[in-house]
This record gives sequence, C-alpha cells and structure tokens, in this order.
Amino acid sequence: MNSTATTAIIQTEHLARAFGTVPAVTSLDLAIKRGEMFGLVGPDGAGKSTAIRLLCGILKPTGGHGRILDYDLERQSEQIKARIGYLSQEFTLYGDLTVDENIEFFAEIHGVSDFGRRRNELLEFTRLTPFRRRLAQALSGGMKKKLALACTLIHTPEIIFLDEPSTGVDPVSRGEFWNILSGILDQGVTIFVTTPYLDEAERCHRISLMHHGHLIMTGTPTDVKSAMPGQIYRFDGPAPGPAYEALRRHWPPTHLVRYGDHVRFWTLAGEPEAREASSELERQGLGPVAIRNTPPSLEDAFVALLDSESREGAPS
Repeated sequence: MNSTATTAIIQTEHLARAFGTVPAVTSLDLAIKRGEMFGLVGPDGAGKSTAIRLLCGILKPTGGHGRILDYDLERQSEQIKARIGYLSQEFTLYGDLTVDENIEFFAEIHGVSDFGRRRNELLEFTRLTPFRRRLAQALSGGMKKKLALACTLIHTPEIIFLDEPSTGVDPVSRGEFWNILSGILDQGVTIFVTTPYLDEAERCHRISLMHHGHLIMTGTPTDVKSAMPGQIYRFDGPAPGPAYEALRRHWPPTHLVRYGDHVRFWTLAGEPEAREASSELERQGLGPVAIRNTPPSLEDAFVALLDSESREGAPS
C-alpha cells in the first residue's frame, strides 16, 4: 500500500471480486478521507453492492488489497466490523418488536450495554421519538429506513456504509433521510453510500462512477461534469415528445434525454450538429425549435462518459 493509506480511512488498490469466472468488481481503487460523504454511483448491476460488501469485510476479495480504519480487509475483518455500521438493501427489522425494542436488540448484538441515552439521542435525531412504542411492521417505508439507520448507528461507528438506502422510499422521505445523513456527517462520521440516483450523488463530497464492475471516474460532482466530453444543447419546441422520437431515428439514444417540456441533445461536434438536429425537426414540421447551450447535469455527464468509454473500447 502507498503512503496515502496513512491519511485515508478507506484505502483500496486493485480490489477485485469474481464469482467463479464472472467478474463483479474489477480493480477498485479508492482513497476516502475521514469525514467525507462518498458516493458510489451506477445503474443496477454495476457492482455497487458487491463493492460495499467487500469494504465491509463480508465478501473476501479475489484480487487486490484494502485497508479500512488501518485494518487489513482480509486478515482483520472482525476488527473492521466492530467499528463500522452497514445498512444493506436487505436490512432486517423485526416487525413484531417495537421501535425501542429493535434498537435494543441491535445494541445487544454490538455489545452496547448502557444504550438508553444513545437510543434516546437517535430517536430524537431521526424524529422517531413519538413512535417508539409502535411495532416496526406498522411503520411507513420511510420510517422503517430511519429506524434501520438508528439501529446501524447504535454502537457509534466511525464509518457507515449504506447500500442504496433510499430505494423504494417516497420523495419526501428520501429528502428527510438525506437531511439526517447530513446531520450524521456533522458529527464526524464518514459516510460511504451507493446510489443509482444522480440527484443524490450531487449531495456527496466526491463520487465514483461505476459501470460493469469498474470505476470510470472519481471526483467531485463538479469535476465529473467538467470532464464530460462535448456539449449539451436544450431544444425547446411545441412538441417535445414527437421531437424526441424524430431525433431517435437519426441519433443514438445516448445523445438524447426527454424532459417534460424539452429535449436535451448531447453532441461531440458542438453547435453545427445541434443546428443540424434542429433543422431536421423543422423539416418534419416540429418547429420552430429554439436551441441553447446549457450546463450538463450529472446524468448528462455520466451518459456521455459511458458513451465515450464504449467508443474507446470498441474494436477499430
């Protein structure tokens, strides 16, 4: 391991995991500092859950090295587990136990004997105090996520690993959950979160974009958007739906995103190609079309970087 291991709370080099002959994670290189909120971002099947289970010591790597809190991932996984919290997608609450009883159960698992004050703090922090006597099975989806987070935090971990924590939660509860995470960050806890949602990635200090088991880029959300090749143009016209379908007949889907009232067009060739596309729409009676160069979103950048990578990897 190189010298950055002394400053990084999570450090990996070429970390890999295969299932038989099928690679799930290939050459995962990370250096995450204490107090960061770090996001591993990618679509379903990208390898995010496998990566987070490797970092938690749940899965053994089939290649590479890693250290968490200066413990070796392979040789000292039990020491790592004692000092981290892990909220998996399948985190199991006990429906026939109350909110209070669920937290008590996880406190006992982690060997926290005097947990009363900590439990009260977590209930207040997650706004679950009024519901502490309610059975877990009677909670809403968002409240179950908050309770799961409280259970994850009961032993005061230094790092929490959250695997797509807001999947399946309504938008309001999603926002509340992320506000709670910001509060946890203020307490000095390092947060490693996986998410398929690009709007959530914007909340992180830094992110890594993951696809097919490997990292495409790591940096701040601003860094990632700045690295996007080409330019984004917004097309405003009277019929965005038909306009999108018309453009799909001439340009690949990676170059187009349909929004409610407009179409976004990505081009490596710049304004001339954007003008060509708008002229095509007007020839088909879908004009007038107003076009303007617009800053890329994180979603725009991710799609463009994926497309560029596939072009570079294509045989000549």
